[in-house]
Amino acid sequence: MHSKQLSTPIVIAHRGASGERPEHTLGSYGLAIEQGADFIEPDLVLTKDNVFVARHENNIAETTDVADHPEFADRKTSKVIDGETQTGWFTEDFTLAELKTLRAKERLPQLRPGNTDYDGRFEIPTLAEIIALAKRASAETGRTIGIYPETKHPSYFASIGHPMEDRLVEQLHAAGWDSADAPVFIQSFEVNNLKKLHDLTKIRLIQLMYESGGPADHAVPGYAAMMTPEGLRAVAAYAFGIGPNTGLVTDPKVDLVAHAHAAGLRVHPWTFRAENYFLTPEFRNGDNPAAHGDIEGAITEALAIGVDGFFTDFPGKGVEARDRFLRARTGQ
Repeated sequence: MHSKQLSTPIVIAHRGASGERPEHTLGSYGLAIEQGADFIEPDLVLTKDNVFVARHENNIAETTDVADHPEFADRKTSKVIDGETQTGWFTEDFTLAELKTLRAKERLPQLRPGNTDYDGRFEIPTLAEIIALAKRASAETGRTIGIYPETKHPSYFASIGHPMEDRLVEQLHAAGWDSADAPVFIQSFEVNNLKKLHDLTKIRLIQLMYESGGPADHAVPGYAAMMTPEGLRAVAAYAFGIGPNTGLVTDPKVDLVAHAHAAGLRVHPWTFRAENYFLTPEFRNGDNPAAHGDIEGAITEALAIGVDGFFTDFPGKGVEARDRFLRARTGQ
């Protein structure tokens, strides 16, 4: 159940410091950098004019004030995304200039009411702006701040004439990030998307997976098939590592970290959050879903199992837990 890390564990700021600022904003990413995160994570979707912007989904009904803009009322529609019908407003129906008139808002106001104080303060950032932030912060801090973008719904975007792979690689290479040593990981829940990226770039790739279901591109029978030793060896042919949900890491029946390490894959689980609502019972503090429990304990458990990094909405707490773990391991 325990496996030695293949490399020093990294702290990945999930959508920035999204436990303390509205997600996918320069405010959230900037706070994460201040708190010591090694990587900031933008989920990438495309605009009508093919610009990458950071949103959790291409449906922006829950993460922006688009519903308050009467000029966009007629853009509300229903679409089938990865087999699920969604109703809202979608980034591919807006130009970048139009999206820049919107402002971000907290996606989980009931669990994170304090974040609503920042509603309306931040624009939707572009990938170019996030790259610039990471490079500027690296120069200012003397630390290398990386980015960890996720391609969201790549098969869907390709089906509507907005393929992602060439455009993303071109932008990252133009930033000087074109090798396995670049401070970048590209992640996806799909398989063929990553295989195409593997043919286009030496940037490290991460295969995301979940405890149920399978990739939207149906490239494999399901995620369960990918978690077997044979399945993980197949993943290692095109990816540097895997990004499983946290429950898979702690499940002794799966023993995923040890099997992944045996295949040469790093393991970066998602997502460690402080609220009781997201924690397993042993790490909760009381019964209030919004109250904070022992996120550091949950992270330390995963580090002890051997993960090589982790996603967290609270990168400050993640850095503290990671550094404490490393000090204990070296006896310092």
